Amino acid sequence: MDEDDMRFIGAVACALVVLCINQAHAQAGTMSLDVTGNITSFTDAAARTYHLSEADLLAMPVHSITTSTTWTPTRTFQGPSLGDILAKVGAKGSMLMIYALDNYSYAVPVSDVKKYDPVLSYEMDGVRMTIRNFGPLFLMYPRDKYPSELSSPVYDSRFIWQVRRIDVK
Repeated sequence: MDEDDMRFIGAVACALVVLCINQAHAQAGTMSLDVTGNITSFTDAAARTYHLSEADLLAMPVHSITTSTTWTPTRTFQGPSLGDILAKVGAKGSMLMIYALDNYSYAVPVSDVKKYDPVLSYEMDGVRMTIRNFGPLFLMYPRDKYPSELSSPVYDSRFIWQVRRIDVK
């Protein structure tokens, strides 16, 4: 093997290490959330965005909802309340467009926040959620507390997992 072959093998090995590290981070589902739209506080004023890092989300008060969903038996979901997040960014709208990692999006009225106090959960039964199990962030409603109201296809659409961004309208 000559020197060029050794360099090539070294470069391929480095690329594979970087790829494996990036894949591990993606599977771990490092959580963050961007909030845009009709907000009054920004971490990036030029982009009119409030970026919440994992540390920011973990530092917020933790709320719990114990409920079943269409996809899970009864579980306890924990994370910041959506209302606390909206207060932090100074949200002024009446509708939230919530986007998932796969670009699924659904409109959620702000009135839901006041009525049901949903949680943007990052834990299920005390275990951090990953992309493979609805994480890193899953919009959770107290379905079992309001079964006649929240057990419908409309509300099933609002249980949004892999949340990455909220646009306040």
